[in-house]
Amino acid sequence: MPSSTIRSISITVSDDDGAAAAPTRRPRAVRRKAAGRSLGQRAVRLVARWWPVLLLLPAVALLLFEASRLRASSPGPAPPVSSLGRLDPTTHLVHGVREPCLKLLSPKSLANLAFPEGTRLGYVVNRITYKSDDNDYDTYHSEANSTYLLQHAEATRFNLFTGFQTLAEREDSFKVNETVSVHCGFYSDNGGFKISEEDRRYMRACKVVVSTCAFGGGDDLYQPIGMDNSSIGRVCYVAFWDEVTLSTQEAERKVIGDDGMIGRWRIIVVRSLPFVDQRLNGKIPKMLAHRLFPEARYSIWVDSKYQFRRDPIGVLEALLWRTNSTFAISEHGARSNIYGEGKAIVQKHKATPEEVEVQLTQYRQDGMPDTKRLHGLKALAEASVIVRELTPAPNHFMCAWFNEVVRFTSRDQLSFPYVLWRLNMHGMSMFPVCTRRDLVNSLGHTRKVKPLTQTNP
Repeated sequence: MPSSTIRSISITVSDDDGAAAAPTRRPRAVRRKAAGRSLGQRAVRLVARWWPVLLLLPAVALLLFEASRLRASSPGPAPPVSSLGRLDPTTHLVHGVREPCLKLLSPKSLANLAFPEGTRLGYVVNRITYKSDDNDYDTYHSEANSTYLLQHAEATRFNLFTGFQTLAEREDSFKVNETVSVHCGFYSDNGGFKISEEDRRYMRACKVVVSTCAFGGGDDLYQPIGMDNSSIGRVCYVAFWDEVTLSTQEAERKVIGDDGMIGRWRIIVVRSLPFVDQRLNGKIPKMLAHRLFPEARYSIWVDSKYQFRRDPIGVLEALLWRTNSTFAISEHGARSNIYGEGKAIVQKHKATPEEVEVQLTQYRQDGMPDTKRLHGLKALAEASVIVRELTPAPNHFMCAWFNEVVRFTSRDQLSFPYVLWRLNMHGMSMFPVCTRRDLVNSLGHTRKVKPLTQTNP
């Protein structure tokens, strides 16, 4: 066929054939419309499924907003009600009837109350003398003993304040004779615990004393309350401070007046404390009131974490004179046994296991019984309140107790049963825990005690 004829032939392609050969694309607007319709359907399905949750979310958000607003405006939890200043009596049930734990005389009876004429007990110990640097000079300062004393001082807490009690002297100190001679602090003029002469004159004039102490700035001073007007002029209230406590209290604007007083308390500032252990320094006014107040007849010791809240003369009548006692101390409320107390002291980290074991081993070797009662009394005492007559037998007891605290741990509750067992002092009485709670308001310790960095040689 001629080429001209071929060029004139045309090929017709129908729409159906084109569609079958290559599909055409939908316009972009159509695709968007289809996608939007798909998303809308999906949203409708989600709303239909989760509509309860969607309704709950705004309510939860509103609740959280209101709670946060109230928390921000709230002053916080109310502080615990302080017992400071409380005078309401502590009571207990007796045969189904609630009675006061401590029964004091009426104010009228207290106003007319006269002190008894001397002790009504026949004690074996009628005279006590205290070992000192002067009467033991040859024994303790000879060249032959100088090396021994140096080693002894390094191995114990005995020093120039306590004197260097040997084991043989310790054993002798528990012998009850008409006259006894014991170590009892204030061994040397160079031993420390310095008190001004003005304060000493004040202390020598006291006949009945309520005392406390705060060394190391650990506690505040709580004013005594509850005393009858008739006893105010007959009782000295004395608080022993060191210079750390003095500066701590002055920083809180508690300043000693020109008369040496803060409220009813006479503040005695002690300088040159003899021990690094502030707890041990605190045992001096606690146990040696008869050395500090040589003319006093009675003393009431109150730990610094308490506020004394009863009439002192009434307390003497109720706990000493009415019971024909010369020494009254509270029973322990939690434990009854010296060895159980040792375990508790270790568990509460109040002394090291090694210290406690040394003390209890010595007591076992001495034959200390494992018992809950000694000479008819509960074996364990709580020694935060001590009421006593300052006569030779109770003074002897306190000297022996103080020396045990120096020799072993500072936990006086651990050594009290041993001294009670060894001396078996007549006139010892123990009052129940509820009576102690009636005597004082408990405030607790205020701040951590600051230890001493150095002591006297």
